[in-house]
Amino acid sequence: MASTFVNWLRSPAAREYFFSTHFWGPVANWGLPLAALTDLRKDEEYISGTMTTALVCYSMVFMRFAWRVQPRNYLLFACHFTNATAQAVQDARFVNYWYYGGREKKLGVTIDDVADKATGKVTAAVQEATQAAKDLKK
Repeated sequence: MASTFVNWLRSPAAREYFFSTHFWGPVANWGLPLAALTDLRKDEEYISGTMTTALVCYSMVFMRFAWRVQPRNYLLFACHFTNATAQAVQDARFVNYWYYGGREKKLGVTIDDVADKATGKVTAAVQEATQAAKDLKK
């Protein structure tokens, strides 16, 4: 099996493949999924929900392209499958952080803490308004 692969590497078909856009396009494209995989370790605060969603859609479109083009470009498909998966995980992290309490959990803030602060400010404003009304009556 190894000798068959080596023979193929020496053939004109291999040279044609390695010097074509079917090879170098996906190789250059691997920067996107590698960056997305690296970003999985970064803080959720810096995730752009809009850009992440756009990259998921972009990768899904090009996954379809890689599958439909003849001959099928499995390298491009794998690249965009990896990117779509990594970006979908990033999107889930973004939604959890900003919409499902991940930020509050990370900061250690509870609803009671925020409610006490708001109640205190409202009470102070009411007392100030009451005092101002009393001063106007005098």
